[in-house]
Amino acid sequence: MQYRKIGNSGLRVSRLVLGTLNVGSHEQFAPLGGLDQPTAQRLIEIAMDAGVNMIDTADLYSHGQAEEIVGASLKGRRDDVLIATKARFPSGAGPNDAGSSRFHLTRAVEASLRRLGTDHIDLLYLHQWDGETPLEETLQTLDQLVRDGKVRYTGVSNFSGWQVAKTAAVARAHNLIPPIAQQVYYTPEAREAEYEIIPAAVDSGLGTLVWSPLGQSLLSGKVRRGRPVPPTTRQGTDWPEPYVTDRERAFDIIDVLVCVAEDRGVSVPQVVLSWLLNRPGITGAVFGARNEDQLRDDLAAVDLVLTEDETRQIDEVTQPAVQYPFWHRAMLATDRPDRGEAPYLDGYASTIARS
Repeated sequence: MQYRKIGNSGLRVSRLVLGTLNVGSHEQFAPLGGLDQPTAQRLIEIAMDAGVNMIDTADLYSHGQAEEIVGASLKGRRDDVLIATKARFPSGAGPNDAGSSRFHLTRAVEASLRRLGTDHIDLLYLHQWDGETPLEETLQTLDQLVRDGKVRYTGVSNFSGWQVAKTAAVARAHNLIPPIAQQVYYTPEAREAEYEIIPAAVDSGLGTLVWSPLGQSLLSGKVRRGRPVPPTTRQGTDWPEPYVTDRERAFDIIDVLVCVAEDRGVSVPQVVLSWLLNRPGITGAVFGARNEDQLRDDLAAVDLVLTEDETRQIDEVTQPAVQYPFWHRAMLATDRPDRGEAPYLDGYASTIARS
């Protein structure tokens, strides 16, 4: 396993992090896997034995069941692994049972600690932006949770670029502990995070971990043009994610991924994960698995190194449309590039040149 320091911190995290969205039997989440405690524990043990040192969960997943199962599965090994969880979404029907207020975040953390059976959370994410709670209140609450020892580090998830930058800037302006990480949706099919979100994280000192790197099974190799979607995949259920704007483009991307995988004699998920782990600004990826075979196959991605030609094929078919002001900088301002944005400008410039 490979490890990388996350953001502006001394915390080293495995490049592959085991996610638990598919853990628990709540009816809303069961179609994603519905893993019970013995199955989840076995997968966690395999992942940890392979060097994975972080388990990622959230109070939202199966409405608390995932945290309970993670806690039960880590009994006796809690100090061998980092636990990341998230708060922000509704935990009840009351007017204060959601958001990033001091009231809700404090209660959410205390509830997560009980479910996880631990005295601290290693990395707490704000699961989504809260446009109503003053950001100073949220950051003061996170700062106090860290100083109280209930949380070790904080992060954000699903923030826009300006929200990432504002959060980090406001924290430092008020001498509050800043976030060290963000989680974003980013795949070969969905590279929108390159426009603002990843550069903002680089500039603000946050590491970036990718959630659902296989596009909620869209890029698993099982979803193909002109073929029925297997009901055993997430795309074969009524699960609404991901939002795909152009299905034909998605199938074109899948065709290239399949071609690269077949030529190398590896799986499509390994190709996707290898490509993602080597993208600029990416610290690691949070992946899930329904069974041991999937888990072991995904773990092997850390040893796969794509050739320059293979990377170029994937880059070209997945290159996003060039938006303003990026096309303007790609044309006229490459002499003084920003360190967070510079890795992408060549791709934008190539797209402009081909148009």
